[in-house]
Amino acid sequence: MRQFATLILFSLSIGALFAQPLNRSKVDEMLATADELYEMRDYYNALEWYEKVYEENRDLDIAFKIANVNESLRDYKKAERWWKRIVNKKSRKKPNPFMPDARFNYARMMKMNGNYNEAKSEFQLYISEAEDPLMIKKAKTELIGCEMGREMDEVAGLAIENAGKKINTKYSEYSPHLASATEMYFTAIQADDVIVVEDAEDDFHSRAFVATKSGEKWGKPSPLGTNINREGYHIGNLSLSEDGSRMYFTRALLKGNELEESKIFYSDKGSEGWGAASEVAGVNGEYIVRQPVVGELFGSEVLFFVSNMDGGYGGFDIYYSTRRGDTYAPPVNLGDGVNTIGDEESPFYLEGLMYFSSDGHAGLGGFDIFSSAWNGSNWSKPENLGKGYNSPQDDLYFSIDKDGYSGLLVSNREGTRSAHGKTCCNDIWTVEKQKVILDLMTSVNDEAKAPLNGATVQLVQMISNTPGETKQNTKDNGNAFSFPLDREMAYMLIASRDGYYSDTLTFNTAGTNKTTTFEETFFLKPIPVPEEPEVETYTINQPIELENIFYDLDDATILSDAERDLTVIQELMIKYSDLEIELSSHTDAQGSTGYNRKLSQRRAESAKNWLVERGIDGARIAAVGYGESQIRNRCTNGVKCGDEEHRFNRRTEFKITGGPTSIQIEKTRLKKKVN
Repeated sequence: MRQFATLILFSLSIGALFAQPLNRSKVDEMLATADELYEMRDYYNALEWYEKVYEENRDLDIAFKIANVNESLRDYKKAERWWKRIVNKKSRKKPNPFMPDARFNYARMMKMNGNYNEAKSEFQLYISEAEDPLMIKKAKTELIGCEMGREMDEVAGLAIENAGKKINTKYSEYSPHLASATEMYFTAIQADDVIVVEDAEDDFHSRAFVATKSGEKWGKPSPLGTNINREGYHIGNLSLSEDGSRMYFTRALLKGNELEESKIFYSDKGSEGWGAASEVAGVNGEYIVRQPVVGELFGSEVLFFVSNMDGGYGGFDIYYSTRRGDTYAPPVNLGDGVNTIGDEESPFYLEGLMYFSSDGHAGLGGFDIFSSAWNGSNWSKPENLGKGYNSPQDDLYFSIDKDGYSGLLVSNREGTRSAHGKTCCNDIWTVEKQKVILDLMTSVNDEAKAPLNGATVQLVQMISNTPGETKQNTKDNGNAFSFPLDREMAYMLIASRDGYYSDTLTFNTAGTNKTTTFEETFFLKPIPVPEEPEVETYTINQPIELENIFYDLDDATILSDAERDLTVIQELMIKYSDLEIELSSHTDAQGSTGYNRKLSQRRAESAKNWLVERGIDGARIAAVGYGESQIRNRCTNGVKCGDEEHRFNRRTEFKITGGPTSIQIEKTRLKKKVN
């Protein structure tokens, strides 16, 4: 019998199971041996014994155990075949005791092998057969994942490559963290051969390593010193503070082959390397804590981590604890927007965005990588990072640099180096996102599509319909403008130029995953230039007739039509502040001479009073009634004339008597109003 150390818990809560030497070999003891190995979680050796037992008795109970062991070993293809055997088992004597749960597992294995169509059909059958509401809810989530797997396209411009044989062994690697572009920390057992655990002195513990990159290749990793790698402990998940001065990591103990303890520690880096480790106060407790990573909430440094403490929503949830000097506040669950009835794993925080893995949200495989944004008070609905980042298998420990183009993840996807099957163990994979360059090219033209020099273009970021950062450029020579653009951003573009109406348009870069030049063109309309009004020039003592001033018979009251011409006089006397005028009224020869003089004087005074009431100094206006003394035609006393001839003599006039020797009046201002 081969003794084999099986690291199967990809999140490394340290459920690491190692084979123990056994001497049983009799056929009648095979089942007892297999069960004992299974209880010890030595799945690799248990599988061999169960398969031997199944060859003897073809018992459905043994098939069930073999299916479970293969699933635990993450040999999804073999697990799928065994679950299929159980699902298809028919018996006339008694119903299949493993149904419908076996169908759920069968469907899940098909999904994790990328067989989304077949998995969808089996999940639908399971939902029709099952009675457990919680399991039905899980199956419906898996159905959504199958649809995503069928319909989702690969993320464009994404390259995921194995980090290489010097980093990855046939056992699992965990929690890679880039301290810089050329330095990576991670944890692993780092072994390619089968580990036989003969006694307590065997070194089968996971340790922390550091590797450096030369060119495009990662070099052979080196274990960290004893301040981090403590004898007798598994070093679990590690991460560094943003400035690289502090490392957080977990130390875990096994009792037999059961995880007894996992706590978070930290070490500060000094001139001589990493210092002595200290337990993180306020976070650890009578529960499992792991996967610490530094972040920021509410303006304070926090430590995100994963735990199975009481009060959570599923198996393992993500929590945070606020740093208070060298201690931390009581842990706070991130809530059911992030955490599910499944497990949430491997958080990573960067500038308001948290990446994590989950098997409770709809995904393409077992564990998928998601992101959720922090808006200052709440986490957004988690979004699946998409096909490429995620595979039909398990994808965890995602991290990315600040530019969003280079990162790491851990996965057991095909192409992984594995000690058993093709997907048993995790490797570290490099993530390279093709750099997406977005820019704007815009030109400003006139209505005739001719280039318009001297324009200004403003590019305004629009955040929740509110203007943000603005970039502006003006070109006296030329009409073409260019601006760099941000991804996933809405913009307002404004073009303006003297003598033209401004124009505005909006666009956004949402969903643009490849290098793109946005092109926009403006055609500005000219603002009409008002024509200079034609004017008439009047000189001193030249009579200027006011054609719209009329009076009722024998009345001196100013009528509304007269206000038009009086307003012109008012404006002139404001414009020419030293202007002095004579405002005169004339009658025709009908009636007595004395009566006509008095009537014309009253009318002239009435017009003057209108102006004085509106702020014109009365001393600047001489009101004179000429009566019939200045007849302009033959219609003097005793001459018989028609009404039109008499009307020609009835008028109101003004003339310059002081101040400017001439004034200008728009031709249309004193023209007779046409009714």
